[in-house]
Amino acid sequence: MTGAQIIVLATPVFLLSIAIEYTVGVRRGRNTYRLNDMLNSVGLGIMSQLVGVYGALISVAVYTLAFEHVTLWKLPSTSAWVWIAGLVVYDFCYYWRHRLGHTVALFWAAHVVHHQSEDYNLSTALRQTSSGWIGDWLFYLPMALLGFPPLVFAVVTLVDLLYQFWVHTQQIGKLGWFDRWFCAPSNHRVHHAVNDKYLDKNYGGILLIWDRLFRSHIAEDDAEPCVYGTRGPLRSWNPLWANAHHYADLAKDSWRTRRWSDKLRVWFMPPGWRPADVAACWPKPPFDITTVQRYDPPMSRRAHWLAAALFVLLLGGTALFLWNAHLLALPQQLFCVGGLLTGLWCVGRISEPRVRMAAAESAAADPTRDAAQAAAPR
Repeated sequence: MTGAQIIVLATPVFLLSIAIEYTVGVRRGRNTYRLNDMLNSVGLGIMSQLVGVYGALISVAVYTLAFEHVTLWKLPSTSAWVWIAGLVVYDFCYYWRHRLGHTVALFWAAHVVHHQSEDYNLSTALRQTSSGWIGDWLFYLPMALLGFPPLVFAVVTLVDLLYQFWVHTQQIGKLGWFDRWFCAPSNHRVHHAVNDKYLDKNYGGILLIWDRLFRSHIAEDDAEPCVYGTRGPLRSWNPLWANAHHYADLAKDSWRTRRWSDKLRVWFMPPGWRPADVAACWPKPPFDITTVQRYDPPMSRRAHWLAAALFVLLLGGTALFLWNAHLLALPQQLFCVGGLLTGLWCVGRISEPRVRMAAAESAAADPTRDAAQAAAPR
């Protein structure tokens, strides 16, 4: 059974858990869901799985190549200790992949997708990048060098990923001793917050001991509620732009700066770093948490139903494709993926009709705006 098929089987559990969390939140008077945000988050998860049909092949191929040719020794996949050790070593590698995903601009460009939601609920867990395959495989090569078989690597990857689903909730409070040793909802809420106090903390996937060991842990403070999202908000429900926008920002800065060294540094400095000449000509306002407003363009009842109905069809189509992808020829696969991605883009367009209408009305009211924009520096 492929990893994609396992995700298909797990999907009803994900959706049931989301329904339960929504119900609990409504009954407690603490609902954390909005339809537009949830559709966007789950849609990005769908997109990640569609692209992952090909991206996973790259990661597994590189890992297998390293295991076959440069491993120090080969561990037996029939021994229980190999699987347990493999999960611990994977979690350690994940910690560093996750940490550099927040501290190196190129890796953040992929990981930012997971943090774009300004809500925090179980659907946020499904909000995954489609470009992680570009560099993620680098961080797991130590496992191959240590001799963990590709099968062990593939399974513990799935275990680590599935574990992290349940920690994306505001309906579970602090869990005492468990919070000290494991990634738990309280710890992970901090990780998703943009508050100065919480920024870039609690990277652990399953174990929290890595954060304690490498001084990246901080406990959730009831006196300072978490504010979710990113410091450079997406403000769009377009899943394609969600994956591309940070790469586009980096490419712009790299193109605009005059120093060749800065053209390269843009990609490997911490997120937010900009060359001096670019920052001077194209300044960005400093982050102010008191001005944060959730992106929530109004949707008509008709738009709600249309977006939800189309999304259900896409969800079913994705499950059918992922279950049978290995039986299809490449042109058939690409046709199906293209159709599903187009459908997800349509859901995003339906979810923000008032935004497009307001933009059109603004342009009509100010005919000089387009000319001014055309004359502005790029």
